[in-house]
Order: sequence, then structure tokens, then C-alpha cells
Amino acid sequence: MSVDGAVGRLKSEADEPGWEVDPDDEWGVAVIATVGRQLKLRREAVGMRAAEFGVAVGYGEDMVYKIEGGKRIPRPEYLDRADEVLGADGLLSAMKEDVRRVRYPKKVRDLAQLEARAVELQLYDPLHIHGLLQTPEYARGLLLMRRPAYSGDEVERFIAARVARKAVFERDPAPELSFVLEEWTLRRPLGGRAVLRQQLEHLLEAGHLRNVELQVMPMDRDEHAGVDGGIEVLKCEDGSAVGRSPAVANGRPVSDPKQLRILELRYGIIRAQALTPRESTAFIEQLLGET
Repeated sequence: MSVDGAVGRLKSEADEPGWEVDPDDEWGVAVIATVGRQLKLRREAVGMRAAEFGVAVGYGEDMVYKIEGGKRIPRPEYLDRADEVLGADGLLSAMKEDVRRVRYPKKVRDLAQLEARAVELQLYDPLHIHGLLQTPEYARGLLLMRRPAYSGDEVERFIAARVARKAVFERDPAPELSFVLEEWTLRRPLGGRAVLRQQLEHLLEAGHLRNVELQVMPMDRDEHAGVDGGIEVLKCEDGSAVGRSPAVANGRPVSDPKQLRILELRYGIIRAQALTPRESTAFIEQLLGET
């Protein structure tokens, strides 16, 4: 029985914050409603009351009703235990993949889908090391700085989403990835010096990949085309492209050729103003030696 072994207490909503369904995420709502309905049908088919089932899987009756009603996202271990208790022969456990996808915020899923289609990505983030380059430890340090503060569960949820996006590096054929990093983001020790060292080492590893180019924008540059905010330009094999920037369409994805030209022009100037990839590697190595 998956109960808290220390106190023998069934898990409640207070124990698992951050697993609510986003009401604006239509696909997520539909998936979780379908999963909940299947759980309820299976439970009723074996003649088990919600309270009895809750004890068997280690959750309170109220949480069982919320999961079955599509109001809460079930954890993977909940589905595994439910599959075992209800004798579903793997059918309930098989839903973990769909549930895993809707765990991530909709905007992160949408971005991951765009990245999965792209054959070339041009990326500039003036505030942080780009999410695709962050180690889990660095991402945790960054997320813990947010105010109002995220719950511990929300932090882990966002970290898992960022790690899942790194699948873009594992694609075959691999897309061309270009990053411009601000020097100050490479110096701020979010999470501590050890975390920063690990992050810098990770950047050097990524920079040695044949399909990745890292460039650093030094703080002493007196000309800088990135003052209007971050830039993302994702180009697909069919010739289509999508771009995003706070300075264009309020940060919404755009595919209009005129707006894309503006973003590509800005990104090209930023790259020209930054250190070359070779110079950037030497610069990061120097920072690592100083950290």
C-alpha cells in the first residue's frame, strides 16, 4: 500500500500541490477527463468503493474523486498502483505517457512541438542562460528565485518540462542550433558556485557539438541590438518559419515574412556584435577557471 510509511496517513491535496488541470488547456482537460473516467469505470467494474480504493492506492477519498472527475492530474505511481489494484493488465499504466505530456504547462508543450519540427533554431535570451542549455540544477536555482514563489512541486514540474525539451539535441538528423548568451548570465551563481561551475562545463560540452554554435555577448559592448528582448527563430524543412520576441506581436509566435525578416535582421546583428564561437569557448573556459 503506497501510504506514508512514517505516519500511515493517506495522501491528500495538501501533500501534492501543483497537479491541478489548467482550465484553459483544452487538450489537457480532455486527456485528464478521459483518464479519470477510465479509472472510475475500472473501479466500479470490480465493485470497489472510492474510499476502499483510496486506501489501497494510498490516497484520500476526496483525491480519488477529484482524479476520477478530471480535476487533478494523477501521478505515474498512482496509475501503476491503480492498474495493480484493479487488475487492469497494464491498460491504466499505459496512460502514463499521455498524462506525462499534459503535466507540462501548455506554453512549454507548444514550444517543444515547434522545436521538434525545426531544422534550424536561432535563440537569444537576454535574461538567463537559454532553457535548452540549462542543467536541471541551474534551472532549479533559477525557478526558486521567482516571486511569488512556486511550490516545490511546481518547480519540479517546470524542471521536468525543460529536461524533456532537450530531446531536440538527440534528434537524427540533428537541427542546427545557434545561441547568443549574455556575459552577465554566465557570471551570476544561481544555486551557488558549484551549480554555476557545472553549468559552465555543460555549456562547453554543448558548444563542442557539431550542430551547436554558442556566442557570448560581452558586457563591455557599447553597441547592442538585443535591447528589445529575446529572440527565437525556428525554421522548418518545408521552408516555413516561426519567430517570437517580446518586441513583435507581444511575444506571440509569428510567421508573417515581414515580421520574421525583422527578427532575423536583429538576430544577425546581435551575432555580429557578439564574440565568435571560438572566442566564446575561450571566454567560457576563462570564466570556469575563475569560478
